Amino acid sequence: MNFLVIEGNIGAGKTTLAEMISRDYNAQLVVEKFEGNPFLEKFYANPADYAFTLEMSFMAERYSQLMNELQNRDLFKDFAVADYYFMKSLIFASVTLSDDEFTLYRKFFNIIYSRLPRPDLYVFLYKDTPNLQKNIKKRGREYEQSIEDNYLNKVQQAYFNYFKQQAEFPVVIVDTNNIDFVENSRDYLKICETIFQNSYHSGITRVIL
Repeated sequence: MNFLVIEGNIGAGKTTLAEMISRDYNAQLVVEKFEGNPFLEKFYANPADYAFTLEMSFMAERYSQLMNELQNRDLFKDFAVADYYFMKSLIFASVTLSDDEFTLYRKFFNIIYSRLPRPDLYVFLYKDTPNLQKNIKKRGREYEQSIEDNYLNKVQQAYFNYFKQQAEFPVVIVDTNNIDFVENSRDYLKICETIFQNSYHSGITRVIL
């Protein structure tokens, strides 16, 4: 494996798991840089006015980061693990943008998506909305506290719609509602076994832990 992606909805634990895997499996870590985005707090306060600007800025930053980190691999690391994939840009844009904005956005997206490498394995951490909200409240980012259930549900559905349409690489949807891989080492071992000790073909595989 050269490129592993750990994805999930807001509050699913994707960054935490990517960091743990990077530490324990000698992987180069690629973490999305979002907290410095000047439009993020403005978007949560006023989505209609800032959605397009936010999504365009995220797309540019994600493309730049992935191209730089994946083309300049650390030779002393066994593989790269990222807490997001570029397709995240299109998924979130489909939720936040109007139809006309999304049509324009997708044109830009398609131009640059073809230049990026595809993951060898894409792992999606699934949690239901109450558990997502619990994690969001627990980590305490002020600008996230107003995120509504409806928004999280739309994002989740947008991911699932995307998974149904793509067949370029394997997607493993891991239901983590009943485990805590941060506090419980056995749960962490379970999810690592799911990722590293199985072979997956292109398309969707569902796993409940």
